[in-house]
Formats: sequence, structure tokens, C-alpha cells
Amino acid sequence: MRIFKNRPFSKWASKEGLNDALLLAAVDEMERGLIDANLGGHVVKKRVAVGGQGKSGGMRTLLAYRVGDKAFFVYGFAKSARANISADELRALKYLAKELLSYSDRALAKAIKSGALIEVKSDE
Repeated sequence: MRIFKNRPFSKWASKEGLNDALLLAAVDEMERGLIDANLGGHVVKKRVAVGGQGKSGGMRTLLAYRVGDKAFFVYGFAKSARANISADELRALKYLAKELLSYSDRALAKAIKSGALIEVKSDE
């Protein structure tokens, strides 16, 4: 399983206190079937607790996700900032998920080198 975040998500996550360990833990939960919402087209919503808050009051992350293969954190928001995404945003995220999940290892390496994607790895 390879895990990535795009540059805008990375900036947002850093500002909100979502570190890589929390992202890795979220994907680990997803691999065990704990997905908050399957929005279709390989787009899923996963709640992540930050700073001692529970998940219900924490952050919402949207990922392009294929079980056992790849996960891309592509968008995030605080529950207090908005309730959900629009139908147009979901349509765009489904298109993005299709593109990202089709990336070959070579395309991923190129995206990482350019800074468009950042691979999330354990500190261990």
C-alpha cells in the first residue's frame, strides 16, 4: 500500500495539525474496513481526530482510494467549516481519483519529483 498527499492537501494538513502519523493511521483503519463514507468512483471520506478532539469534531479528509493498492489524500476540511462537498466537487474528485489511481510507478515518481505529490511514509 502506497500513500500520497497532493501539495494543496499537504499545506492544509500542516496548518490544521494533521501529521503523517495521523494520515497513516487513517489509511490503516480504512484497510481494516473503517471507512466513513464511500462516495463512489474510488472517492472516500475519512474522519481524522486532531489535537485530542474526537473524530466527530475533527477533520474530514477525502481520498482517492483503492484497497490494498494506493491512497491519495486530495482534499480536507474541518466539520465546522462546511458540512460537505457539492455535487460538482464530487464529480471533479471522481475524475481526479480515476487519474491518480491509474498512475504507473514511473508517473508517480515524476509527480513526486515535481512536488505535485508527496509520499506519506512512516518514520520507523
